[in-house]
Amino acid sequence: MPSTVEKLSPSRVKLTVEIPFADLKPHLDKAYHEIAQQVTIPGFRKGRVPNLVIDQRFGRGMVLQEAINAALPTAFEAAVAESKVVPLGEPDVEITKLEDGDVVEFTAEIDVRPDFKVPAFSKLKATVDPKRPVADEVDERIALLRQRFATSTEVERPAAAGDQITISLVGTRDGEVLPDATADGVTYVIGSGGMIEGLDEAVTGLSAGEEATFASTLVGGPLEGEPADITVTVSKVSEQTLPEVDDDFAQLISEFDTVDEMRADLARSVEQMIAAEQVASGRDKVLEALVDATKFDVPERLLAAEVASRKEQITEQLQRAGLTLERYLEQSEEEADSPEAFWADIEKSTERSLKAQLILDKVADDAEVGVEQADLSELLVRKAAQNGSSPEQEAQHMMEHNHIGAWMQEIRRNKALVLIVSDAKVTDTDGNPVDLSGAVAEAEAEPEAEAEAE
Repeated sequence: MPSTVEKLSPSRVKLTVEIPFADLKPHLDKAYHEIAQQVTIPGFRKGRVPNLVIDQRFGRGMVLQEAINAALPTAFEAAVAESKVVPLGEPDVEITKLEDGDVVEFTAEIDVRPDFKVPAFSKLKATVDPKRPVADEVDERIALLRQRFATSTEVERPAAAGDQITISLVGTRDGEVLPDATADGVTYVIGSGGMIEGLDEAVTGLSAGEEATFASTLVGGPLEGEPADITVTVSKVSEQTLPEVDDDFAQLISEFDTVDEMRADLARSVEQMIAAEQVASGRDKVLEALVDATKFDVPERLLAAEVASRKEQITEQLQRAGLTLERYLEQSEEEADSPEAFWADIEKSTERSLKAQLILDKVADDAEVGVEQADLSELLVRKAAQNGSSPEQEAQHMMEHNHIGAWMQEIRRNKALVLIVSDAKVTDTDGNPVDLSGAVAEAEAEPEAEAEAE
């Protein structure tokens, strides 16, 4: 099938493709056959209606349209392969010539991956935070475990820091009770945080049966962020007794017989977690450096479509949460201070995400990165572990929702990222080189979010 390519912009081309009628004939025969099977015409058995009669009854044009629609995908794919462009999105197709019995010509305008040069991976540099002290993390985990296995004894004295209390909360404004700001039978440990600001100060010193009122800001629910007067009533004060960190405690909470064995195991786990975090940070920083160093523009239509999709997703999420964008910005840690600035940030981040995808795809193509059955099987196992399902269920979900193409694409991108990271220079803020040998496992365990741009 003869074809030509015209470059409309660095990221958009127009393919002109001819389909000789010899190539169209199988599709014409199939179209006639299918129509003959569907229609009933007096004097002819079903499925035996001659082509000429079909033309007379329904028009030759309808048959040609069916045949052309069937032939277009194959012809388009052949033209793409011949022109060696990488299409992005769906083409805008127009039939420009139809000479019955001779030739069909169509044009297809489509966004393509721009030509760009990827810088040498060895020139990429990134800086990450140094590893946190393992001992501090171990102590924090043990403290949480002691809290989890603490025993409580009801006491008849004023509540103090560390006590577990049972309380009721009633929010009011101008003396009127706010139904959405009431709660009863709430258990809370004084000093643990995570509840209403000012609560610790209000309940400290109260005994069972006593109450206090304080001004605060509501958290959660439809009135989140609103000011209110909060009346807290203490119904029960319990003193918590934390277990001693001894061999008995180790046997209670773990598979180990001694505290030293338990601490050693926790230290190994924490060390692996901290190392994985540093690897993930290094991987992300290297990708950021690569995006900054690679110069090209993301196709406008591709960017516009992705931004529109992101906006729709965010808007739906806010609606489900009962929030306006303005209220969300007031309550969140977003840097944007207005809806306009927020959407501008979304567009910028989307553009960088798409740029990263295009770069990784090119690296994967240049390196001829493939996807083995084992790669897909490993991904199914990881997704099953993450979602609490089975690999079989994940495979069924993949097939039902036609995710196999996207998942294979993400596997290729992650393999490409491993190639990049393995050559990059990564140090921590103290100037120490960072070993990213764990980048392979990390990258494979967490497919890039850009696909989900999961």
